Amino acid sequence: MTITDHAAAGNEREAREEIRKKLLGAWQLVSYTATSTDGEVIHPLGPTPNGLIVYTPQGYMSAQLGRGDRAPMRSARLEDAAADELAQAAAGYVAYGGPFEVVDPTTVEHHVTTGLFPNWIGRSQVRKVSFGGSLLKLGVATPTRLWGAERTAEIIWSRLA
Repeated sequence: MTITDHAAAGNEREAREEIRKKLLGAWQLVSYTATSTDGEVIHPLGPTPNGLIVYTPQGYMSAQLGRGDRAPMRSARLEDAAADELAQAAAGYVAYGGPFEVVDPTTVEHHVTTGLFPNWIGRSQVRKVSFGGSLLKLGVATPTRLWGAERTAEIIWSRLA
């Protein structure tokens, strides 16, 4: 490896570490949009979603995203809720967590070890990452099958104090 190669590798490590540090903390969901390849924009969790994503210094993350208009259940206790109410509540919610890794200065991988959707467990959710002021933008890099069409997704988060 040449001196130039070492310098480039060092710069890349520094850039990844800078992104990792910027991710750390708690972020509140601002918006979630998905755009089809023909330009149609949808809001998968409605116009007023709520959510929280947390990145820890130990290298873990947890994301919770839900529709802002989910109806309360008739039962006050989760274990007493009707199956149809539980299914409806889950249909408007995304939750997962596990270790995270900044792969490069524009990409973060969430290595899912727990989640509402069991098929994600043991897999990675790869997100493009960028920052603007107090906002964090996470998205999918290339169109993927989302909500019935090939789409890109953009999730905007605001840093919590």
